Amino acid sequence: MFDALELARLQFAFTVSFHILFPAFSIGLASFLAVLEGLWILRKDNTYLRVFDYWKTIFAVIFGMGVVSGLVMSYQFGTNWAVFSDKTGPVLGPMMGYEVLSAFFLEAGFLGVMLFGRNKVGLRLHFFSTLMVAVGTLFSAFWILSVNSWMQTPVGYAINDVGQFVPENWLEIVFNPSFPYRLVHMVLAAYLTTAFVVGGVGARHLLLGQGGKEARVMFSMALWMAAFVAPMQIVAGDFHGLNTLEHQPQKIAAMEGHFETRKGASLILFGIPDEEAETVNWAVEIPKLGSMILTHHWDGEIKGLKEWPPEDRPPVTIVFFSFRIMVGIGMAMTAIGFWSLLSRAIWGIDRARWLQRATVLMAPSGFIAVLAGWVTTEVGRQPWTVYELLRTSQSASPLDAPVVATSLIAFIIVYFVLFGAGTYYTLRLMRRPPNSGEPTEIAGPVRTANRKLIEGISHVSGED
Repeated sequence: MFDALELARLQFAFTVSFHILFPAFSIGLASFLAVLEGLWILRKDNTYLRVFDYWKTIFAVIFGMGVVSGLVMSYQFGTNWAVFSDKTGPVLGPMMGYEVLSAFFLEAGFLGVMLFGRNKVGLRLHFFSTLMVAVGTLFSAFWILSVNSWMQTPVGYAINDVGQFVPENWLEIVFNPSFPYRLVHMVLAAYLTTAFVVGGVGARHLLLGQGGKEARVMFSMALWMAAFVAPMQIVAGDFHGLNTLEHQPQKIAAMEGHFETRKGASLILFGIPDEEAETVNWAVEIPKLGSMILTHHWDGEIKGLKEWPPEDRPPVTIVFFSFRIMVGIGMAMTAIGFWSLLSRAIWGIDRARWLQRATVLMAPSGFIAVLAGWVTTEVGRQPWTVYELLRTSQSASPLDAPVVATSLIAFIIVYFVLFGAGTYYTLRLMRRPPNSGEPTEIAGPVRTANRKLIEGISHVSGED
């Protein structure tokens, strides 16, 4: 039914879909923790510390699952995609190594201090550790997005006698043409994902009347993030689209559902792509708006998929719908952000019960948007692993279908058991009220250098 290549692609899609959810959450959550601890030290309000402790445990679980699911990706490069690893190893191998050295070691090195060291290392060093964990997650995003972007827009390489990509200019490789746009787009997506999870959890506790000041802080900070970052994401997405149109016009044509090359192309809001007939049925269109968005000119030209032979086109239907899911969720996030600003100005978000209900419903929206965006990016890159240089069909290991099918079934079983348990435990942690009555430890190590600061914070705690 499926050949080895299709099963290998399915296995990679399955594992990467699990993996990307954890970094998308942990990147934003690490920065959120750093902000919370900074506010606690600055304002001497233990509410921020209690919120910090609440999300600190959840971060540890998510970070662990992200590491485990990421290791599996490396395993697959050696088993199912050995030809790809051999061809691109001289370029991608060192970059993945830099990711481990500069990002993972930074995260893992300071994570223990952040989780367990508050009463052992002092407040300033503990805050520094939290900052380093946050910086480490951003470094990780930097290298992974650089690797992925090079596969989308390869530059700075040569091809040696045995057909391998070898580096010629590392600056061009790392800062390849699409990298800045992908990095900004992904980091903002991670912040929005975290904002809506934190906001949804805070809103749920407010609706149940069990969150207190901590839930209000979570809900308010999350919606401030949504109000400012969601519009920024729209602008970043626009620049990303211009870059994709320049370097990967086939992908743009698939995203927009354009088979014919047109000047003044319409924006297809909805339709059913028919790849055999090379048209979009039941299309709902806005004239000229497609060209205006993609080229910033009403009569700008958009190349259609018929410009390329069928074997060089990405699967249109998947890309067309995944792109609309991502954009639709982005618009909904922006609406929630503006709704929150209006609520603050008129009656206060504490009384905005419908806003709280909407935020609870939107809590998982960031994960869906990240997955849809990832599908748009990766399926839109097909049929290439290295864009227009190395086909996916030329990248797979010479394996038989039963071998790949066996490992795929094993992955499915292990993933649902392992990550299912981890997700269930995380949801249980989120159901726990942030002011559950558990005492918050606020004392640092008994050191003269920190005594005055600790005493000041303890005094404020007594007023709470």
